[in-house]
Amino acid sequence: MLNKTNKVMLIDDNEIDLKINAKLISLFKLFDETIICQSAEEALDYLNKYSNESDKLPSFILLDIQMPDMDGFDFLEQYKNLSKTFTDRCTIAMLSSTLDFGDIQRAEANPYVVKLLKKPLSLPELTKLV
Repeated sequence: MLNKTNKVMLIDDNEIDLKINAKLISLFKLFDETIICQSAEEALDYLNKYSNESDKLPSFILLDIQMPDMDGFDFLEQYKNLSKTFTDRCTIAMLSSTLDFGDIQRAEANPYVVKLLKKPLSLPELTKLV
């Protein structure tokens, strides 16, 4: 049986959003630990590096949609290649500052995404998902 970790991974290229979201999560003790990644590539590197160490892997990912180089949807394309053991127990919510109808549809159609949240992060909405 895998350890049930209580870690969240924040993936966002915006440093201010990362700091605010990490602070909110920490203040309200929603997770035991926060893993901060400033790009989708950095997040994938982390997930691949610790793929065999379940205690280092997040149980929840907050994923920004609009990022340079690799956006949130590109991340999800790579994410599906990770171990099924991990992806089955990790929840992903996407974050967006614009609620573009196409993004909403793409996020809702993705089997790994539970919800598309609007920035700035709303604590009541996040608490409901957690």
